[in-house]
Amino acid sequence: MTIVFTLEIHYEQDVVQARQRTREIAEQLGFDAQDQTRLATAVSEIARNAFQYARGGTVEFCVAGEPQTFLIRIQDRGGGIPHLAEVLAGRYTSDTGIGLGIMGSRKLMDFFEIESLPGQGTTVVMSKKLSKRTPTFSDSQLQQIRETVIVRSPQNPYEEIQRQNQELLRAMSELRKREEELTQLNQELEDTNRGVVALYAELDEKADSLQKVNELKTRFLSNMSHEFRTPLNSILSLSRMLLARMDGDLTVEQEKQVTFIQKAASGLSEMVNDLLDLAKVEAGKIEVRPSSFEVSDLFATLRGMLRPLLVQGSSVALIVEEPDGIGQIYSDEGKVAQILRNFISNALKFTEEGEVRVSAVQRGDTVTFSVSDTGIGIAPADQERIFEDFVQIESSLQKQVKGTGLGLPLSRKLTELLGGSISVRSQPGQGSTFTASMPIIYPYSTEFPTQLQPMTDRRSETIASLEPTRLPILAVEDHPETLFIYEKHLQDSTYQLIATRTLAQARLVLQQLQPAAIMLDIMLEGQNGWTFLREIKGDETTRTIPVVVITIIDNEKQALALGANGFLIKPVDRLQLLNKLNTLINQDNPQKILLIDDDPAYRYLVKQLLVNTQLSILEAMNGWEGLNLAQREQPTAIVLDLEMPEFNGFDVLTQLKSNAVTQSIPVIIHSSAQLDAEAQSQLAKKSIAILSKETGSQTAAIAQLQDALLKAGLVLDGCEQSHV
Repeated sequence: MTIVFTLEIHYEQDVVQARQRTREIAEQLGFDAQDQTRLATAVSEIARNAFQYARGGTVEFCVAGEPQTFLIRIQDRGGGIPHLAEVLAGRYTSDTGIGLGIMGSRKLMDFFEIESLPGQGTTVVMSKKLSKRTPTFSDSQLQQIRETVIVRSPQNPYEEIQRQNQELLRAMSELRKREEELTQLNQELEDTNRGVVALYAELDEKADSLQKVNELKTRFLSNMSHEFRTPLNSILSLSRMLLARMDGDLTVEQEKQVTFIQKAASGLSEMVNDLLDLAKVEAGKIEVRPSSFEVSDLFATLRGMLRPLLVQGSSVALIVEEPDGIGQIYSDEGKVAQILRNFISNALKFTEEGEVRVSAVQRGDTVTFSVSDTGIGIAPADQERIFEDFVQIESSLQKQVKGTGLGLPLSRKLTELLGGSISVRSQPGQGSTFTASMPIIYPYSTEFPTQLQPMTDRRSETIASLEPTRLPILAVEDHPETLFIYEKHLQDSTYQLIATRTLAQARLVLQQLQPAAIMLDIMLEGQNGWTFLREIKGDETTRTIPVVVITIIDNEKQALALGANGFLIKPVDRLQLLNKLNTLINQDNPQKILLIDDDPAYRYLVKQLLVNTQLSILEAMNGWEGLNLAQREQPTAIVLDLEMPEFNGFDVLTQLKSNAVTQSIPVIIHSSAQLDAEAQSQLAKKSIAILSKETGSQTAAIAQLQDALLKAGLVLDGCEQSHV
C-alpha cells in the first residue's frame, strides 16, 4: 500500500479541503467525473462526522492492492459511535442525522468498513476500484501524483461549495430529463399493454385447450395401463403354472411356445409400468417419499438385484464401486434405485464384452451417480433422441435385446422430480457414461424438517412453528448437509433448531426472537462471520446471547477474543454439541434432577450411575410426592417410572404436562414396562427419551442415561472431553 497524501482535520474548512483533495487525487488516478463526485461526497461526509463529533481527525489517501484501488482511511480520536450496529443495519434515527452520512457513504463506495470503540475513536476505511482501462501505477508515478497534490494550493472553500452546487444543479437537470423520458416510456408501455392483454387472453384460451388435451392423454394412459395390468398378470401367472408342470407335462414345442408367451407378456408388462409412471409424473401425481439412506446400502441392493441379469459365462463384468466420503442422502431411495436400474440394465444390454461400472461421488451439496460401460456407444446425433418417448436407436444389438424406449425418458423425469439432471457422454464403439446428479437433500420436501428450508420464504412460519416447551437455537451455516446433521443432533432434545443459510436471514430471525444460543460458522461463502460476531456482541439487545463458533479452522483464540462464548471444530459429535449448549445456557442454573420411582433399589441404582456428576438428586417414592416436588423445586429434568401403585407414571406425566408450572420440564421415562406401539408413540410426544430398566450392562445404562440427560439440558462434567 502506498500513501499518496495525508490531511489533518482541525477546522471546518479542512472538511472542504478533504473534498477538494479527494477530487484532485481521483482525477489523477483516472476516475471519471461522476466517480470523482461520488468519492468526494463520501469523504466529505465522513470527514464532517469526524470534525462534528470528535473535533478533528486524519484523512489518509492511499493506493493499494492488485488490481489497484483508491483507498481512504479516516480516523478520529473521539468517544466512538454509540448504536453502531443499529446504524449499519439502517434502524437508527437521530435528530442530528447520525447514521445517514455513514449509510450514504457506504452506498457510494465499492468497499466500506467502520470500527468504533467507546473512548478510543472511530476508523473508517473505504475504497473504490480503479477503472480497468487505467494502467497500473508504479511507485514513482504515485510519488509524482503526491508531489503534484502537495504543490497545488487548495482552492477557495467558497469555490468548492459553488462547484458542488453546480454538480447538484446538473444532477437535478439530469433527473428531470430522466423523468420526462420515463413519462414518455410509460405512455408507450400503456399502449403496448393493451395489445399484450389481448394476446394473453388468446394464450390463456390456447393453454386451457392444451391442458384439457394433456389431461385426456394422461387419463387415457393411466386408465389403459390399469386395464392392461390385470390380463397381463393373469397371462404371466398362467405361464408360470404351465412351465412348472402343475397340470401335467409339456412337450418340447409347447414349452417353447409358453416361454415365448411369457417373455412377450413380461415385455408388455414392463412397458405398461413405465407408461403408468410417465403418466403419473406428467400429471404431477407421482409421490416422492424422501428418507435418509446410505449410498453403500443402495449399491449393495443393486448389486444383488442386477447380477442375475448377467448371462452365465458372459464376458461382461458388473463392477459396483464402494462409495467413499458420501454421508447420508435425504431423497426418495426407491426412485434413485429405479433410475440406476434403468441405466445399468441398458448398459448390460448393449455391452458385449468388458465391464459395466457403477460409482458415486459427492461434490458440495450434490451427489453424482455414474454408470459407465464398454459397449457399442451412441452417435452424437442420437444422444438427445434417446430421451424421447419410445425412441430406440438402430444398432447391431437392437434385434437381440428387447426394450420399450421408455426407460431413459422416465429416468430423466424422475431425476428432475428429485431436483437433479441427467447427462450422457458416449462415442460409437467406445462405450457410454450416463450420469444422474441430484441434491443430497431433496429440496421440495414437505415432511423434511422445516428448519432446513430457506428462511426467506418462511419468516412468519418459523415463529409460528416454534414449540413453546423447547428452546430455540439459531444456526448460521451455509452447508445444508451440516444443518441436517445439527437437526439430527438436536432431535428429541430440549432444543429446537432454527436454521439460516446467510447472515441476512440470521438478522431477520434475531429481529423476531431471542434464541437461547447461536451456533455460528465463520467460514461462510462470500460473507464475514467475524463481522457478524462483533455485531452481536456490540448490540445491547443481543450481547447476552451465548455464541458458539463452529468451524473447520482452529482459530479459537480469535473467536474468544471477539466475544464468542464457546468454540468447536467440525465435525462436531452429538454429545459434545449438546453438552456445550447445556453449559453455555444452563451454567448459572442449579442442576437438579427428580427421581420419581416407588422402588428404592432403582432410585439407588440411578444415583450410583450419576455418582461422578455434580447433579443434585431429589427423590420421590410415589407419583403424588413427585408432583409436589416438581412444582416446588422446579428441577432441570425428571426421571419417571411408569409402574407405580395408586398413581402411575402415565397419570403423573399427564398432570406434569397440563400444569403451566411443570409442563416445560423435560421428562425421561425409565421403566421396565412392556409398551406397545401406540403407548410408545403417546409417551414419545411428552418425553425426551424412553429408557428400559432392563439394560444389559452398566456401561450401556450409563451411556443411555447420559445421552437422555444431555438432551434434557443438563451439564455433565467431563462429557465434552470424553467425546471429542
